[in-house]
This record gives sequence, structure tokens and C-alpha cells, in this order.
Amino acid sequence: MAETKLKVKSILVTQPKPETEKNPYTELAKKYSLKLDFRPFIHVEGVPAKEFRKGKINLPDFTAVIFTSRHGIDQYFRLCEEMRYEVPAEMKYFCNTESTALYLQKYIQYRKRKIFFGKQTTADLMEIFKKHPGEKFLFPCSDVSKEVVPDKMREAGYNISEAIMYRTVCSDLSDLAEVKYDMIAFFSPSGIKSLFLNFPDFTQDNTRIAAFGSTTHKAVLDAGLKLDVQAPTPQSPSMTMAIEEYIKATNK
Repeated sequence: MAETKLKVKSILVTQPKPETEKNPYTELAKKYSLKLDFRPFIHVEGVPAKEFRKGKINLPDFTAVIFTSRHGIDQYFRLCEEMRYEVPAEMKYFCNTESTALYLQKYIQYRKRKIFFGKQTTADLMEIFKKHPGEKFLFPCSDVSKEVVPDKMREAGYNISEAIMYRTVCSDLSDLAEVKYDMIAFFSPSGIKSLFLNFPDFTQDNTRIAAFGSTTHKAVLDAGLKLDVQAPTPQSPSMTMAIEEYIKATNK
């Protein structure tokens, strides 16, 4: 991972800036004196209730909802409000991580609801589902979802329906045309798509590429780019930890 000996002094994180100053990225920037900027390469647009109604998804039919992102949570409760559907108190919520589960507090009384969450992997969730075999699961997702959870659940015989509640749209990045970073961190294949949609002639040169998740790793390589930093790994379960390991090897 330390083949490129050039130091990393600036990083562009292709996600929104964290809401609080106390976060792993800020701590990383301070520790290594980095210029660290946040800029979402993609954004989501909710599917209007009128359009959603044309599908075959009837929200009251489901007894459980699965969330693997905050976007899914936001769009689910947005549609519920627009469609005047009052989510029953006995609804069960299954989340991929505790942080995703805690985000539910924005919409429900957390301690009074049935909420279950895994540690990080799909396998974690599958173990939890075994205790709830009779539920009718709803999986809110985007139009470009590549989540493996629904497929795994169908293979295991669970009753699950995917519901496209939002679209992933490439952001306009034209103002970054003349800006250079030592490293760019990606979190989805859509981020890579946005990069080349905005900059068709992009060449990597000395820019290091960091990517989170196996589908993002594949998108980086499929685009002909070199993948310098991979996350998660057993040693570095988060993007910031993976980046720090790389910086330790290069910024000597």
C-alpha cells in the first residue's frame, strides 16, 4: 500500500461534511495537518408520492422495514408523511449498523420501538433475521441500489419487497475543474460515475484513490483507476482508519 511515496497533504471526501466538528475526519486532519474538504459527488432526489403510488407497494402491508443508510430512513418517513400513512408503533426496524439505527431518533421514540441492528456485515443482519422469520419486510432503496441484503433474504426464503423511494443523481462539480487533491475518497459506484460524468478526461496521475465497500472497489478498478486505499478491512473497519494507515506509510 506504500508504493507511492508522495505525501498526502490534501484529501477530498465525496460525502457531506459531518454535522459536528467532533468527528474522525476532523481528528485525522488535525493529527496529520491535512487540508480536508467535503463535497458530495452525488445527491438524492425523492420519488414523489404520486409516482410511488403507481407501483405495487402498499406501505400498510409490511410489518418490518430494513435500513442500510440514512437516505433510506429519510425517504421512507418522507413518503409516509406525504401519503398520510401513520407508521404503527409495533413496526419493527432492522438496521445494518448501530449508527444507522440511532438516526431513527429523528423520526420515532427510539427506546419505545422494536429496533434491531447488526455490527457491519450482511451476515450480521442475516443472523438477526433468523429470529423474525414471519415478518413482511420492506427494503427502501434507490434506483441504482446494488445492495446484497434483499437477494440474500430471498435466497433464505424471507418475504421481502424492494421499494425505490429515491434516485441517486450526479452532482455538478464544474467548480472543481482546476482543483487538485492528493487523495479522493469514494463511497459508492455512483461517486465514480459522477467523477467521469463531470470530468470525462480525468487522469489519476499522482492522485491516490480511497474507496469504501466492495462494489466501490470494483467500480474504481473497472474505471481503469488504481485503488490505493481499501476499506473496510479487519485492520481498518472505517475509511478514516484506512486512510490513516496509508498516511503513516507515506507521510514519514
